[in-house]
Amino acid sequence: MDGVIVDSNPWHRAAWTEYNRGFGIETTDAMQQRMYGKRNDELIRDFFGTYLSDAEVLAHGAAKEALYRELMRPCLDDALVPGIRGFLTRHRGLKLAVATNAEPANVDFVLGGTGLRPFFNVIVNGHEVSRPKPDPEIYLRVARDLGVDAATCVVFEDSYAGVEAGLAAGMTVVGVSTTHDDLSGVAFSMRNFNDPALERWLAERLAVTA
Repeated sequence: MDGVIVDSNPWHRAAWTEYNRGFGIETTDAMQQRMYGKRNDELIRDFFGTYLSDAEVLAHGAAKEALYRELMRPCLDDALVPGIRGFLTRHRGLKLAVATNAEPANVDFVLGGTGLRPFFNVIVNGHEVSRPKPDPEIYLRVARDLGVDAATCVVFEDSYAGVEAGLAAGMTVVGVSTTHDDLSGVAFSMRNFNDPALERWLAERLAVTA
């Protein structure tokens, strides 16, 4: 979702910086880089320390995400990755899913706030799996819920952890370069969903798996 459906990284970075500063933690660029594709329980313990209880981790994560939504809300529609709405409209006949490490409230915020939720047959968030990306659990769960073979799935990912998860699940991965330009192991790379080569590549892929 983040970095694929909505280019939310600038607001996540701003939210982490502001939230951490309230606790006397200056968020470095290295810390921001570790954010991409990770679940909040990992990040809170990374930034605040491993001594925190599960309840404290959950509270910190919820508070940071509430701040993110406050910052992002006025810009949500404008932050959609270019071409995503048209792409989803063109491919409504396919089984579509969201597999995200994000918290449930952020999934509701993005998919509900943009009106994109009806496009997806299955939505799995980071609280519904025991092991977040880069573990393949979330992608295997989505394939199971869709009732399809993982090997026939195409994953769109922007992060190293996400690409690793998709490949480990045995899926074909498309790299979206909103976050990183050097996503190794992907079968196709694109800037956004307006890339004219995307539809040709996807048509060839669908013909092979049909």
